Amino acid sequence: MSTPNRLTALRNPCYYSPEHETFRQTVRSFAIREIAPHADQWDEEGGFPVALYRAASRAGLLGLGFPEEYGGTPCDLFFRLILSEELARGGSGGVCASLMSHTIGSPPILAAGSAAMKQRVLPAVLAGEKISALAITEPSGGSDVAGLKTTAIRDGDHFVVNGSKTFITSGMRADYYTVAVRTNPADRGAGGVSLLLIERDTPGFSRTALKKMGWWASDTATLHFDNCRVPAANLIGEENQGFPIVMRNFNAERIGMAAGAYGFAQVCLEDALAWARERKTFGAPLAERQVIRHKLVDMAIRIDTTRSLLEDLAWRVENEAGDPKVLVAQLSMLKVHAMQAMQFCADQAVQILGGMGFMRGTRVERIYREVKVNMIGGGSEEIMKDLAARQLGF
Repeated sequence: MSTPNRLTALRNPCYYSPEHETFRQTVRSFAIREIAPHADQWDEEGGFPVALYRAASRAGLLGLGFPEEYGGTPCDLFFRLILSEELARGGSGGVCASLMSHTIGSPPILAAGSAAMKQRVLPAVLAGEKISALAITEPSGGSDVAGLKTTAIRDGDHFVVNGSKTFITSGMRADYYTVAVRTNPADRGAGGVSLLLIERDTPGFSRTALKKMGWWASDTATLHFDNCRVPAANLIGEENQGFPIVMRNFNAERIGMAAGAYGFAQVCLEDALAWARERKTFGAPLAERQVIRHKLVDMAIRIDTTRSLLEDLAWRVENEAGDPKVLVAQLSMLKVHAMQAMQFCADQAVQILGGMGFMRGTRVERIYREVKVNMIGGGSEEIMKDLAARQLGF
């Protein structure tokens, strides 16, 4: 495995304390020790052992941003960005996606769930004993949350849920699903959307596994709800008030995805650089060829601009500095830029590695396959650009 390059020294030290850097080393060690040696096997097997959740919890990785009373660790946004960036060193986006699915499944519970729900769900999830997933996307649409069709009709002290969700990370193995539903069928827009906590053993709830281009180690599923009776106590927040919670969750997810893309782009540069220094053509290392050095610099340019955008925006989100609409626009633009940087770096790394880059078992081959899900998931590039345009008044 390659070692970090000098580009990492360009991080702005104003954003990072000694505690941040200590945590960085903890996450990096975890990724190198617990994920990297098994990434190829888990990719081929289509999953990883559930024991990894407990190992991640013991390392202090699952509870970031959650209160201590639930087994969490309060922290600023930079700790969470470090987590996403350094987990990328394991070389498997699929492992990262499922291992951290609680970071999109559980925040709505923390933000709007009842005290009893939070106490019942969060400690087990943060201890790595239970798995949390988010279910928003439907076969008929993804980012158009206001147009979702899965219904939850009140019947006494229960909701009766019918419909389906798809492309759900941790969809097969999760214990708790935070599900967006329509509780007011008369309101076909955002005003009729609510969030429900649905548990895996609910009668009428079934799942179908999906096969993907990448993220093979992450189980992904379509969820089916057939007259599922869900206790009204499982309502997350107020009825018909779920849409704003989903939007806030999306914003947090997108900056986390951008940090992960930045991390994977760095991995591509590091592996390409290591190969270029070792591989000889016509008697000289590839790294001595100007055309290869230029490719490496082109990768470095995209990585460094992504880092600059990411750190600046993280600071302003953390400090609530700036017009909220502009922040949403910049989060959208950051996601687009970070994913394009990852795409470019993965492509160039495979090209530099040549035939070896096309072989299964290299990090850059896997990352190349995983690029597209990052450009689509959490809001596609097209949706992100349109959202940014609206927020900026274009």
